[in-house]
Amino acid sequence: MTAILASLPAIELAPLLIGARFLVGGVGGIIVETEAYEADDPASHSFSGERPRNKAMFGPPLTAYVYRSYGVHWCFNIVTGPIGHGAAVLVRAIEPTAGIATMTERRRTNDPRLLASGPGRLTEALGITIAHNGLSLDARPFQLMPREGTPDIVVGPRIGITKAADHPWRFGLRGSPFLSRPFR
Repeated sequence: MTAILASLPAIELAPLLIGARFLVGGVGGIIVETEAYEADDPASHSFSGERPRNKAMFGPPLTAYVYRSYGVHWCFNIVTGPIGHGAAVLVRAIEPTAGIATMTERRRTNDPRLLASGPGRLTEALGITIAHNGLSLDARPFQLMPREGTPDIVVGPRIGITKAADHPWRFGLRGSPFLSRPFR
């Protein structure tokens, strides 16, 4: 992805990632769902300032921010904006296109719709862990390639949050069977 895209606010980058190709170690697919989290957003991990857990959010753009959600599963975010800003885009779901056998083994399911439809499923399918936190998306094991064309994007409120839950900062590929949850 270009440096220009990397410096965009999360609310602008999130829809531009829909249709982009994302791989980790050759395993992945097409991003079909994202959520934006800005620095001044009460639902963002960066809202109260930099802490050890969210340090990657304040790093360079196109850096991975990985955290454990509810102590259960990892979530993968793409840091955006200038260094020190504290904004990121949560990648919620992909359409699997590469390394499907590996994803199937990691997720223990043969249903392609359940391989990477949701932040926890996505990280498990792609093998993303805390070891990826703070790594540049411009280097291995990551590959992030811009989308081709202009996808039909649907917009709605974010999922699973209580603060600023009404913000329409969730973006998805209209009609995709690989979304974590349908849009209203």
